[in-house]
Amino acid sequence: MADTTKQGRGAGDRRPADRVATERVIEHVRRLIVRGDVGRGDRLHTERDLAAQLKVSRTSVRAGLQTLVSKGVLIAKRGAGTFVADGPHMLDHDALGYFAALHGLPREEMFEARRTLEIGVAGLAASRPAGHALAAISDSVTGMFASIGDPQAFLLCDIRFHRAVGAASGNRVLAAMVEMVSALFYEQRRQTADRERDFRSIAEMHHRIYQAIRDHDRPLAEQRMNEHLLEAERLQEAEEQAGQRDATPTSSTGT
Repeated sequence: MADTTKQGRGAGDRRPADRVATERVIEHVRRLIVRGDVGRGDRLHTERDLAAQLKVSRTSVRAGLQTLVSKGVLIAKRGAGTFVADGPHMLDHDALGYFAALHGLPREEMFEARRTLEIGVAGLAASRPAGHALAAISDSVTGMFASIGDPQAFLLCDIRFHRAVGAASGNRVLAAMVEMVSALFYEQRRQTADRERDFRSIAEMHHRIYQAIRDHDRPLAEQRMNEHLLEAERLQEAEEQAGQRDATPTSSTGT
């Protein structure tokens, strides 16, 4: 089905049609939640039904739903569908994104803030009781190993992992902050994730963090989270550099 998002767009709206269609999906789900048509734990219509309702492609529906999954608004369950998250209300994810865009925050500063936040959160998670929160961390790691061949699915499992660790901290303010930061990093990484190839070692690193939290070893959980985020920064820098090289036209030489 072709997107019909060009109809009704203002003359000054020069956004790509696929982006407009994706935003239409996001706004539709937002309205459903605000109006109370769907609530926590409710299942959304299928991608096919949403595409027909909104007159957009299933690709646009999938992109919009994935964006909302990355922000913790929705939860995708393999083979079951997409559901409204049954968790605490989140802070405004977009506020940090606007702040970063307006001020051009360097990667080093963003990762420094992320390490400061998530190292402490991992330590709290290791010092708190296990239960459902620990199972969510384990499930996200399992999803990583299962999606090693699918970079975008792997990235969503990565985001789920950090969100689950935030929830396991037992501090709702810190959990909401992890949600907000994770959503921002997701938007940055999904453009470059396909360039990463060593997904197994990344999954294993997350598994080691999970083990430290499971064993209630707070110093080790903090150490492994720090190591992971330092490596994540290095990988993101490498991905960006690879993208810049790919975008640079090569000069031709005569024979």
